[in-house]
Amino acid sequence: MEARTVIVGDIHGCAAELAALRSAVGPAPARWIFVGDLVARGPDTLGVLSQVRELRAEVVLGNHEDRLLRVRAARERGTKPPHLGPSHAQVYQQLSKVDWAVLDAMQAYIELPEHGLVVVHAGIDPRTTLEDQTLDVLTRMRSWDEGEPSDRFREESWAASYRGEPHVVFGHNARLGLQLHPCATGLDSACVYGGRLSALVLEAGERPRPVSERSSQIVSVPAAARYFSI
Repeated sequence: MEARTVIVGDIHGCAAELAALRSAVGPAPARWIFVGDLVARGPDTLGVLSQVRELRAEVVLGNHEDRLLRVRAARERGTKPPHLGPSHAQVYQQLSKVDWAVLDAMQAYIELPEHGLVVVHAGIDPRTTLEDQTLDVLTRMRSWDEGEPSDRFREESWAASYRGEPHVVFGHNARLGLQLHPCATGLDSACVYGGRLSALVLEAGERPRPVSERSSQIVSVPAAARYFSI
């Protein structure tokens, strides 16, 4: 049996919900990919990282992991690190060598040509190639601001106006929830904020369906609690 591909939205330490999502997806062979932001804000970052290792999953770098990595790099250099809030500072102290290895292995983007898509954490600027995207755009973009990529929240996502190929699967924008656009799918359905944890599940060689049918490719589970406020 050829493996399915399961692409999971932002988890933020919601290990119990990830376990529930795994049960909902089922035990059939699958390639697991995560859009980043595995860490902080939720109750069990270490439990999430343990499951990611168990699944041998591939992970796109999220802005929250990027901050932790920047802090580590600054401390190793002996320079002033970026600020960490209480949740991130706690996670930073808890991470073991094998946990850091998960963060170190995260990729700026993951191309899946067999599904006609690319996975990023936040967004892409279609005016440039994937190879030339800045890390800031890939990990923090939410909208357009006077024609330029921006991390500001707006009621219209950058993905609403995106057209072309590849299809982009992303996370990062919990306030808009699950986003189904003609050429993009946003999977951050605000799990850590009391929403749901969602995944796009594709059979071998399958592509994201048209917007009117794509919900049939989404598997999601409700959050057990509201762990953090937006």
